[in-house]
Amino acid sequence: MAKKQRVLESLRMVESELRKAAKTGSKKNAVNIRENLTAIRDVCRVGLPENSYAKYGEIYDGLILAVEQMTKVKELRLNEEAFSLSMDLLQYLIRITEEETGFKKDIVFLPYKASMWDSLESVWKAAAEDEEHCNAYVIPIPYADLNPDGSVARWHCERADYPIYVPTLDWRSVDLKELHPDVIFIHNPYDDENRVTSIETRYYSKNLREYTDELVYIPYFVLDEPCTEESIEHFVLTPVVFNADKVIVQSETMRELYINILSKKTNQTDRAYWEKRISGAGSPKIDKVLTSKKEDFVMPGKWKQLVKGKKIILYNTSLTTMLRNSDKVCDKLRYVFDVFRNRDDVVLWWRPHPLMKSTFHSMRPEIEKEYLKIEKQYIEEGWGIYDDTPDLHRAICWSDAYYGDMSSVVTLYRATGKPMMMQSMYEIKQMLL
Repeated sequence: MAKKQRVLESLRMVESELRKAAKTGSKKNAVNIRENLTAIRDVCRVGLPENSYAKYGEIYDGLILAVEQMTKVKELRLNEEAFSLSMDLLQYLIRITEEETGFKKDIVFLPYKASMWDSLESVWKAAAEDEEHCNAYVIPIPYADLNPDGSVARWHCERADYPIYVPTLDWRSVDLKELHPDVIFIHNPYDDENRVTSIETRYYSKNLREYTDELVYIPYFVLDEPCTEESIEHFVLTPVVFNADKVIVQSETMRELYINILSKKTNQTDRAYWEKRISGAGSPKIDKVLTSKKEDFVMPGKWKQLVKGKKIILYNTSLTTMLRNSDKVCDKLRYVFDVFRNRDDVVLWWRPHPLMKSTFHSMRPEIEKEYLKIEKQYIEEGWGIYDDTPDLHRAICWSDAYYGDMSSVVTLYRATGKPMMMQSMYEIKQMLL
């Protein structure tokens, strides 16, 4: 356990300092020892269950008091009786700490986009609820939108956008190297290979693996099954899959595909190596769909009025479709909006991919202006819902049917059992609603 090892290392360092203080007779060393013991005690208070810490707290308090007594003499030499007591207590602390099995695991979650938090949430909930064995920390990390030349356009940190029931820490207040958590969970697969956004270098998977005993990657997406190896290869051969100690994918079938691809396409051809690292335990995103209820979500007053007495169509537009059909996407949006604009029986709930505008700016700047004009008109006319919030699951839960692009949202929506229809970018058809 990472915390136990750090406590033991610190106690042994104090033991060395204590012997040095006795040898030199320096009271200054004793002051430093007291401060170090206080810090170690505080680590144990957080790192042990309350009933386990009880036996340590009194000993630490007694040891700190004994160290203070070492300096309370008029002579320059230390109080030898207090030194002897301090050494006895310290060595006892080291022995019982070596035998201690109750240290909690420090588990850190490092999401960057609030809209992708659902890929980690159910794992976090399980860790947060297991207070006896875990300390769970959510640290939203900064990310940058990129310009077409790869330079940074702007930085973001979406800490304020996470659900109110998720306590978060400021990334600037946490030194991961010093904390060295037992486990770090991440959902960003790209490190420096993303042309649209980039997280800070310190959070690349190749660096994070140095700060934890176990780096775990859960994809921020789910894929529509069945898949072929060729169709998902670009999702598999990413930096994080090579750097993570464990990769958790959406199903056992997907796990087999990952193992097959990695065994064929990497220097590590031993299947047993990848079988140990790839898990098919399932995606937290599916967990979220299956457990969400309408009453779990806050609906803005204007949205409530728009949907009152009407069927709701979730209209999802994806990055992949936009990139492959850039010359058609604006015409398609105009057509869809024309179809729904004057309907009094249904309302359109448009949810573009959270990185849609960033992707236009970085990869399709020639049509960015036209897209933004269409988006602005849709918002200003106000006959439909425009949803750029982080919470996809509110839209899935409240809507009655799905229309739009083939994307990971389709896989999530299918789990609801509600009707679905894929849009075609190659021909415009009258939609039957």
